[in-house]
Amino acid sequence: MSLDTFLALLVYAFVTSITPGPNNLMLLASGVNFGIVRTIPHMLGISIGFFVLLLAVGFGLGAVLTAFPALHTGLKIAGAAYLLYLAWKIAMSRSLSAKGEVEAKPMRFIDAAAFQWVNPKAWVMAITAMAVYTNADHPFLSVALISAAFAIVNLPSVSVWAGFGTALRGFLSDPVRLKWFNIAMGVLLAATLWPMLR
Repeated sequence: MSLDTFLALLVYAFVTSITPGPNNLMLLASGVNFGIVRTIPHMLGISIGFFVLLLAVGFGLGAVLTAFPALHTGLKIAGAAYLLYLAWKIAMSRSLSAKGEVEAKPMRFIDAAAFQWVNPKAWVMAITAMAVYTNADHPFLSVALISAAFAIVNLPSVSVWAGFGTALRGFLSDPVRLKWFNIAMGVLLAATLWPMLR
């Protein structure tokens, strides 16, 4: 992979990682409701889960989904159902979580990592990156470089969303504002399904 191609890949990784999607909207809501420190496992789960997904797609999982459209459809349906469940949970959240609060909990590392496997945007990003940037002459090296590019860019990009949510905590400490913010985040999260499931 030439330096120009790698730089183009870094730009693609940045743009797709920083733009709104299910992960970033959930991190924004988590930053507001739980703060940055309690959202760190969620951020790490996204980055590491997506890294593993990229490797899997690069080493053949994408071809399996292409060969078995029913499996791809099942994955889309499972992802949509889980995303709607998460959107509902966010929309119904009504209070900022203090450290000792037991009821509401931020997404765990393992849940965030597993979510990448049913996240339609993550699949589109992974399949597109592998289709565009993989070099047929050096498949293993190019898959490793693509995954590394996303590893470099993804965590700082998604952290911006959690940080922005944390910055809004003071403004949203008013229960009425928080209620409408969480409803808006739930609706926006559900709306992310539209372009990906058409």
